[in-house]
Amino acid sequence: MKLTKGVTVAASVVTLITAGIAAALLFAAGSSLAAEQAAGTSVPPEIVGWGFLSAAIATGASALGAAYAVGHVGSAAIGALTEKPELLGRVLILVGLSEGIAIYGLIIAILILNRLT
Repeated sequence: MKLTKGVTVAASVVTLITAGIAAALLFAAGSSLAAEQAAGTSVPPEIVGWGFLSAAIATGASALGAAYAVGHVGSAAIGALTEKPELLGRVLILVGLSEGIAIYGLIIAILILNRLT
């Protein structure tokens, strides 16, 4: 049981690090993007390419991390519900928290794509 918790925490940490790297790519490209938009020129294709790549990485990695976390938390939740059915509310909260990882990655991707327009 301790191994499963450690692996789930590791998956969450890897997802947060990936979202941080995507955000860093966004802000690194943001200064040159803001300068070019102020000058009235279009966004260079290199920045658009890196933006799409970072949005895809943020979404994909967070979805994989969330799927892994929901798989482990969900199987533990089903086991707990077979023992004590009155734990349903608490178990749903835990599964929802692990699903929130994917939502955070999606929000980061939306922020990245909004900066490209």
